[in-house]
Amino acid sequence: MKILKIILLSILGLALLVLIIAFFVPREMNVQKSVVINRPVEQVFDYVKMLKNQNEFSVWMTIDPKMKKAYEGVDGTVGAITKWDSQHNDVGQGEQEIIGIEENTRIDYELRFIRPFESTAQAYMITESTSANQTKVTWGFHSESKYPMNLVQKVIGLEKMLGDQLQQGLDTLKGQMEE
Repeated sequence: MKILKIILLSILGLALLVLIIAFFVPREMNVQKSVVINRPVEQVFDYVKMLKNQNEFSVWMTIDPKMKKAYEGVDGTVGAITKWDSQHNDVGQGEQEIIGIEENTRIDYELRFIRPFESTAQAYMITESTSANQTKVTWGFHSESKYPMNLVQKVIGLEKMLGDQLQQGLDTLKGQMEE
């Protein structure tokens, strides 16, 4: 009986320690990756502002070939939405809406995840002319996690994984645009 009590108190103490640690782990996650593409800014911007074009370079849009996709609104304009539904756990169900556009400069998105968990996040793409035929593209992501999910995301390395996926998508985009 004494052993059982020690085991239970140890488990309780460990759980309490984890919750205390989670209290001090940042709840915000900001990831940003960039690539330079050898094409004029207008050409790059016109391509990346179209949600349907993300099917060609976004890692998440290529994970599940059976994923169902739907589009609403005029692609490449504020209010355009891509919806996806997949049974693959790395994709799930959700939608992405263009919420802001500064022509040849920036596109802002709101991501609404439904499954495997419900949350929202913000993403953006910035295009910056570095010369007449060169464009720096920055793809960014911002989210806030609820306590104690912030610790879970830190432990599984979500920020690094997301950064790697953004960079992979940008590298694919560069390859496609420079063909």
